[in-house]
Amino acid sequence: MISKSSKIYVAGHRGMVGSACKRALEVKGYKNIIGFGSKELDLRDQRAVFEMIEREKPDAIIDAAAKVGGILANSKYPYEFLMDNMLIQNNLIKAAHELDIPKLIFLGSSCIYPKMAPQPLKEEHLLTGPLEETNQWYAIAKISGVKLIEALRQQYKRDYVSLMPTNLYGPGDNYDLKSSHVLPAMIRKFSEAKENNHSDVQLWGSGSPKREFLHVDDLASAVVFALENTLKDSLYNVGSEIEISIKKLADLIQNITGHKGEIIWDKNKPDGTPRKLMDSSKLQWLGWSSTIDLKTGITKVFNNYINEVK
Repeated sequence: MISKSSKIYVAGHRGMVGSACKRALEVKGYKNIIGFGSKELDLRDQRAVFEMIEREKPDAIIDAAAKVGGILANSKYPYEFLMDNMLIQNNLIKAAHELDIPKLIFLGSSCIYPKMAPQPLKEEHLLTGPLEETNQWYAIAKISGVKLIEALRQQYKRDYVSLMPTNLYGPGDNYDLKSSHVLPAMIRKFSEAKENNHSDVQLWGSGSPKREFLHVDDLASAVVFALENTLKDSLYNVGSEIEISIKKLADLIQNITGHKGEIIWDKNKPDGTPRKLMDSSKLQWLGWSSTIDLKTGITKVFNNYINEVK
């Protein structure tokens, strides 16, 4: 059983997701949370990971560590997105199992589901069709992690769980236009265009694809929920179940940032998956739900960007 005195190792504790998990645990009164920076521990190094887990003997591991990025980064660095992510998760999962760590939460992404899967995406849609080509490398790595968790539950009765969040945003996000996801990239573009005499903003694609977004603090609450409860299945979707078109998202962010210029859509650039809405009813039925609406969440993130990131 996990208690407030349990030692919990958050892999990737300085990233957007890991830091949110750490905050959520601290708010709930957990005192013994550990984490190591990349200079202290290379999660791609199997021996180093094993030795750390053996030394620290955590009661639970939250795997929030990953190499992440948007369409451009995935297409430019396919080998790294596949290999680095497999190494990170495999080393943590293998060490957790072999050293008998009672609890592990593996975090993935909704991109594990087929490009043209029925909407909303259900957990059973996994491996029922081809992936979206622009992020298949990251998706394949995460699918292998999901299957490792499933195999350990089936073969060794491990209390390990995979949580697949929808598109995330929040404090600590990546605003590098070469590697960021759509929402933080828009915040930066509109903010900089506003400062540049409300110059025009150019965005990729047609604006027609629909996306679902979840504040990272809502994901962190799902992680804590999974940590504190014994869940009967190996895989759970985590989302808001509210979708918005990229065009309406751009309009919303433009309004929040106060940008008054034009939005120009570059239709020669790819749209990606046409629609990606997740069915999170399995986890909701057990008692978890998101609480941060998109406008409130983006407003807070924009203020954080202006005051702390820029």
